[in-house]
Amino acid sequence: MGSALFYHLTRRPMEDTLAMLLGKATGAGMRVVVRGTDLGRMGWLDEKLWQGADDGFLPHGLAGEAHEAMQPVLLTTGTQAPNGATCLMTVDGAALVDQDLESMDRVCVLFDGNDPVALDLARSQWKNLKSSGASAQYWSEESGRWEKKAET
Repeated sequence: MGSALFYHLTRRPMEDTLAMLLGKATGAGMRVVVRGTDLGRMGWLDEKLWQGADDGFLPHGLAGEAHEAMQPVLLTTGTQAPNGATCLMTVDGAALVDQDLESMDRVCVLFDGNDPVALDLARSQWKNLKSSGASAQYWSEESGRWEKKAET
């Protein structure tokens, strides 16, 4: 069973934090699936990731496009990982399904701490994982740098 890491965003935009986490995960040899809730938003994220820093090229693609199975990072709204991902990152309140922690080595939940709805959803997801006995960490950037604030 994998571990879940919750990232409480309060200072940086989600797309910046996502790019940083994707860089770390792919740098560690992981294939990643990024699950969102809206196809238009995933297309927007796709563009943002292509516009990233010149020294931080991050190969990725959108689900449903050619060669999705070959992508080291795949953006999707679905629950499948056709690219053989071992890491799942959820954004914009995307759901976690029971199989996620069973099939992934790592699950990252990015949520906007300035959005009360996103905050409530993340709290609910944390409680569900905690009650299931899953390993989870809560990270906050409130101080200006990422700090682990809680662990189960």
